Amino acid sequence: MNFTKMNGAGNDFVVVDHRDGSLALSKESIARLCDRHRGVGADGVLAVEPPQAAADFRMRYYNADGGEADMCGNGARCFARFAARLLPGQPEALSFETPAGLIRARFSGDLVTINMSEPHGLREPADLEIDGLGTCRVHFLNTGVPHAVVYVPDVAAVDIAKAGASLRWNPAFAPQGANANFAQILSPESLVLRTFERGVEGETLACGTGVCAAALLHHMASGAPPPVSVRVRGGETLEVGFDVSGSARNVTLKGPADFVFDGEIKF
Repeated sequence: MNFTKMNGAGNDFVVVDHRDGSLALSKESIARLCDRHRGVGADGVLAVEPPQAAADFRMRYYNADGGEADMCGNGARCFARFAARLLPGQPEALSFETPAGLIRARFSGDLVTINMSEPHGLREPADLEIDGLGTCRVHFLNTGVPHAVVYVPDVAAVDIAKAGASLRWNPAFAPQGANANFAQILSPESLVLRTFERGVEGETLACGTGVCAAALLHHMASGAPPPVSVRVRGGETLEVGFDVSGSARNVTLKGPADFVFDGEIKF
């Protein structure tokens, strides 16, 4: 199987051209590809498929455990740059379908800006018990996948393995659970974020949908104007744009999407 390894702000992916449907992308084979000891190693697999409606492509995203997710912000940017190589010329933009909705991408060098699906599922903040942190005010928003967000005074001091797993599996988010995010407010328009991701079951260097959730919830609470910059664990800074008329809509995510290497693996 031919593949491309890509990196979006530290979130890494195995990307494959699956337009002919010839790859046996089972849950077990995807988990093996993502295994960092016995496979290629990645946070997830992105598969390019033919569109079902009026778009250039269809994106399928699988977490490292082989389970499929509706959306991945960093993955969508990497998918867009990979898919652009499959089109003639050097397109300035393209569109692709996801289970979370139609995504449009625009290119500017190594940077990709994507429109995110409309956020939904906003909940009233709730006080929940989190291992290692005690009782915390937890916010929730679905930005393509569900995200719980806690704002803390020092994100570097949080035991993400312990607190992240506790929040990810909290009964309040049963049965599927939620991605667990811990954010520190650096300034009215700047955050730093760490994320414990479902499917990976550990901290990742970045999470695009988590970045959007943290930025939007911060805006809703404080009125911070767009764009909101969010620095992730990998060191890069992503930029979240949105309209502020009534509620945060027309959400965009801007950041890097880098090719690491091309390869092939016996599959």
